[in-house]
Amino acid sequence: MKKTAFNTVSQKTLAFSLAFTLAACPLASAGHVLAAPAAASADSVVAAQTHDQARVAYGIDARLDEKNMRIQGSETVTYRNTSKDTLRKIVFHTFADANRSKATQTSMFEQNNEEIQKENPQKKPEDFLGGIYIRSAAADGQSLVFSNSNQALTVELKQELKPGEAMTVEIGFEVKIPFGMQRLSYYKDIINGAHWFPVMSVYDENKHEWDNKPYSKTFETDYYDSSDFEVRINVPEDYQVLMPGTITTQADPKEPGRKVVTAVADNTREHVFFASPNYKVESVTRDGLTIEYYYFDNMPDKKKLVDEYIDTAFKAIQFFSEKYGKYPYPEFRIAESYVEGVAVEFARVIQMGQIRPNSDPAHDTTFVHEIAHQWFHALIGNDSEKESFLDEGFADFSMVYFAEKQGDELNGFKSIQIDDWSYLDKPIASNNTEAGGEANPVFYKKGRQAIYQLYRMVGEDKFDAFMKEYFKRYAHKNATISGLLHTIQDTLGEEARKEMDKALHDPQFALKPEYRLSEAEEAAYWREQFKTSYRSSLSQIPNLPAETMSRIMDKALQGEPLTIVMSDQAGSKAKKQQQTILTQLEGTLGIMGIPYEVISDRQTLKKKLEKELGTSNIIAIGSAKINGLIQALKPGIMQKSKAIGFDWKSRMNQTASSGAYVVKHPYNQNRLLLHFFWNGDALSDNAVEPFAEQMLKALNFSTDFYQYYVLNKTGQVATDKKIANPIAKFFGEE
Repeated sequence: MKKTAFNTVSQKTLAFSLAFTLAACPLASAGHVLAAPAAASADSVVAAQTHDQARVAYGIDARLDEKNMRIQGSETVTYRNTSKDTLRKIVFHTFADANRSKATQTSMFEQNNEEIQKENPQKKPEDFLGGIYIRSAAADGQSLVFSNSNQALTVELKQELKPGEAMTVEIGFEVKIPFGMQRLSYYKDIINGAHWFPVMSVYDENKHEWDNKPYSKTFETDYYDSSDFEVRINVPEDYQVLMPGTITTQADPKEPGRKVVTAVADNTREHVFFASPNYKVESVTRDGLTIEYYYFDNMPDKKKLVDEYIDTAFKAIQFFSEKYGKYPYPEFRIAESYVEGVAVEFARVIQMGQIRPNSDPAHDTTFVHEIAHQWFHALIGNDSEKESFLDEGFADFSMVYFAEKQGDELNGFKSIQIDDWSYLDKPIASNNTEAGGEANPVFYKKGRQAIYQLYRMVGEDKFDAFMKEYFKRYAHKNATISGLLHTIQDTLGEEARKEMDKALHDPQFALKPEYRLSEAEEAAYWREQFKTSYRSSLSQIPNLPAETMSRIMDKALQGEPLTIVMSDQAGSKAKKQQQTILTQLEGTLGIMGIPYEVISDRQTLKKKLEKELGTSNIIAIGSAKINGLIQALKPGIMQKSKAIGFDWKSRMNQTASSGAYVVKHPYNQNRLLLHFFWNGDALSDNAVEPFAEQMLKALNFSTDFYQYYVLNKTGQVATDKKIANPIAKFFGEE
């Protein structure tokens, strides 16, 4: 899983961005039959190469009631006791019950659902809730005692299950699908189907207990054994259904207008589905692997972008197969959905947000991160409640490793070398509760740095050999940090193991200085990163007006000159305020590596007005009445202000008014003039700080795009004209 504000913007850029603004029916058949996978399916042929006898096998029959958004289902689960303990009960996760209340639903979709609620005022709070209802549990035709509480279904066995023995349990259930955005939800024309049926939990023979934790409120709780699935879902005939495995479809002979979609998926970590009547499917097969993209045909030339994403997926899967171990399945599928700010991994399937006109498939790091999860989550499993580093840290490192080898300097190893999370006193080996709301820096960013440090310490060849051995030991199994360290010791030696152990458990872990970027390399990196960020952000909106405050930063990053002109006849108080505001602005320009010139006297202004300032973008600061540049260009500014609907003369005559506006340079249509102004001698004392904050916010790439704004006496926005930036809400959420 990766939470992302903007696919082409790194999390460190996000951190700077935030600092910048201050300094996502009828019941199914009663029969319960464990269906054997089709013997000759491509899935079973490939999986058999590495497949031991499965500990768990599912046969699931379900019917989607699309009118009432419910699923009626029955499942036959065969469980083999591979522990040394004799079992008297078995436990299933019922994570769909996380939707029974807002208090237990995951927090990462809260902001999305708040927006959806505004768009759908007719929906009641209970419409955003759901749950799973267990109707029955039986074995050999006899009912079993069961209880479903706190997202755990416990089934009491009539006969104890000894080591090595297997038993089959039949469970009947019904699911209410919540409206909105959750892992299990429906919204607009799509159903997200994760966690919709009871799933066997993992038994810990060392602790002699079942894993019965509820799903994490703040992060993820995905911990399963690889299993065999045959899943049959009855849906309307116009629905496209995406699932992992070999998919076949048959018309329902009893219900015209409906069909049964069957997926056979052997040796698979988990099983999900996505369904929509409006999905289009693009399918490409290369060298025995088929990649399918299920998408909405809702914009011109979208198929071209889909094809580019598929091409990137082939490249990433080939890269990880060569570096770690071969992707063992015959297919990989991508589901486009309306989820925003979050992309989610599942076994053999990933869920992405909407493709946008400016999407860049070749550099979409989130997309590659989710593909990397096929190795670190789907193939090499782990308890993501206790040791999330094992999937998120390795997926994030793998994302960067791929970018580095593709020649993508911004998203390659430099993005690891520049980060400094040493101030965060939480060890990488933290569990989800200990990480709290800082899963991203702890598991992803510090985690990938620890892996990169190991990579640098031993060299690429030895690192790749270690990863191949790690994959060999734990593919289709569940790894632990202890197991990882043992693998490092066996392949790379005791010293490497000690270094990794220290890195994972030291709360103040920091990348060693010799592996970091130099000061000059950091400056160059950040300039390029901000350059890319501004260009990508501004391109989100087709035909965005030239008169946009953020554009002046973009133009400066692209190499156009920038001049700051101060009001030179200000009183002592106003001069002090101007200097405070200038210092804030210079700090931001310095971070971004933007060169600029400051003019603060009338003589220099007169000398440069016609020539140099005619070719420069300009930021003017201070009262219009005493700023020589504004006075000199006043007629042109008044005329240009009409293009953005800003009544310049009226606004400049308002007592104690302040704010900003941007116009095309009166001397040069290809340059901009941005004026941060106040009327009167000076700002009130309590307005200086909010004035500076709003200035930096207006120049940012991750906020709405301002053309003008006017502040009240306390420095708060009283009126403005801006264009909504689609990514602004994601940065605000962080």
